[in-house]
Amino acid sequence: MSSNSESLAPKPKAAIAGLLAGASALAAGEFVAALGSKPGPVIGVANRVVDKAPAWFVDFGKQVFGLDDKPALIIGTILIAMLLGAALGIASRKTRLPGTIGIALFGLVGFFAMSVDAQSGTGAALFIALVSVAAGVGVLHILFNAMNGPVMAGVVAKAQHEASQASGNQAAATATSATVEHQPVSPSVARRTFVGWTGGVAVASGLGALASRSLRSRTSTSVAREGVELVSADSAGDLDALIAEVNASPIAKTPSITPIVVPNSDFYRIDTALLVPQIDPADWTLTIDGMVERELTFTYDDLLERANMVEPVTLSCVSNQVGGDLVGNAVFQGVALTELLDEAGVLPGATQISSRSVDGWTCGFPTDVAYDGRTSMVAVAQNGEPLPIEHGFPARIVVSGLYGYVSATKWLDRITLTTLEDFNGYWIPRGWSKLGPVKTQSRIDTPRNGDQVSGSVPIAGVAWAPSRDIVKVEVRVDEGPWMEADLGESLGENAWRQWRLDWQSTPGEHLIQVRATDGTGETQTEVRTRPDPDGASGWHTIAIQA
Repeated sequence: MSSNSESLAPKPKAAIAGLLAGASALAAGEFVAALGSKPGPVIGVANRVVDKAPAWFVDFGKQVFGLDDKPALIIGTILIAMLLGAALGIASRKTRLPGTIGIALFGLVGFFAMSVDAQSGTGAALFIALVSVAAGVGVLHILFNAMNGPVMAGVVAKAQHEASQASGNQAAATATSATVEHQPVSPSVARRTFVGWTGGVAVASGLGALASRSLRSRTSTSVAREGVELVSADSAGDLDALIAEVNASPIAKTPSITPIVVPNSDFYRIDTALLVPQIDPADWTLTIDGMVERELTFTYDDLLERANMVEPVTLSCVSNQVGGDLVGNAVFQGVALTELLDEAGVLPGATQISSRSVDGWTCGFPTDVAYDGRTSMVAVAQNGEPLPIEHGFPARIVVSGLYGYVSATKWLDRITLTTLEDFNGYWIPRGWSKLGPVKTQSRIDTPRNGDQVSGSVPIAGVAWAPSRDIVKVEVRVDEGPWMEADLGESLGENAWRQWRLDWQSTPGEHLIQVRATDGTGETQTEVRTRPDPDGASGWHTIAIQA
């Protein structure tokens, strides 16, 4: 009996068949994509959601999921695809045509989503999409056939047919095959057949997903990064000694205070990349073009040989809330941005430095900023080791005093000199400010909001105003007088400073606030604002019980 002329399949089984068909399509596509280190259908579609999403949607995701917003988007994409697969299964109860067409259409959507990705290409996207569709349609038909047992019966028929042929009895072979294929299959056999196939498909899809993840974690990029040898910069030794001195101070030893240099493993990560670009440094180049006298191209080895700038720089995300942790201080090593720009020859009228990542992300900031004396570099190392892959390997831009959304291009591909009027980076059309200077901020690390304390209480944390330094931090309790805190040793005007104030607690609930003053004499404002469009402001405030 043809599968297209069977009686209606039960809805629950049809839904399961469609759901597993969708899961199989995704798993097959992701596995093939991982083999070539390309974005698969899930990443492709999720990336397009990120590209087209309005600012409020992105902000909502960050508020709800925090640093888990990317996994949440990926999981959401998978769940929606599987639910749609279940719907297609139900629509295919009488005939498999709706499911077949639906899976093909999803494959087409995946193809378009992957083909426009800067890390993919039309050929790779087409092949991945075809594999996904073939897997999905194949599983859909197999599971619907298994509902009534013809898959199992067909296997038996084939075996008996071949046995009869081997004995030379062609008439018996034909009769036996026809009899077995058309004989009624008991409900228990059909049920076992369906359960067996669904279980097998589920396991295969799960193994495919795990294999994809394993393939992506074991890339040639990791091996290449481990073989990188950094040059020894002249200033590195003095900086290491200063960091060691800071770490030995009483302030730095305050329990729960953030370290003066945040380890790479703990450094915050905010970007739009759902699939971290895997770049072979041997094939990578950086191009400087646009409004320059000469277009230049640098290899990774070119930058390594010239990476003599070593500076501690505090980076902050514009989405960081008052008192938030989307900020960190690290020691970056690289080539001064102005050195590369001067070699290219910046033309008069080039008022903006734009940059692009290998995954297509863009940003830009005024050219004057790079030349005003602050630290700006093309970085190749972070905290004494090549840039972590998730933080931009092989190269990224670091500019002190600017939020990342206008400056901190990771997985750097191109720097283009243009004008402020002719170019807007990725986040500007999404409602964020064209300029992104980091606001003077301070944070209480200890005690934490809601803590129970007693006796002498160390109130401590960090304060930052990169490119302007921090010269004073003040604390007040219960809106009393401001008390000046002790400042830790400065690593430089681009780095945050630790601070501490010892306070003798009294019984009851207390409100603690902190504010900082930067090197220009400006004290951070009390006015509380949201992160959008140009960064949050206000005093970090906590409540504790003594």
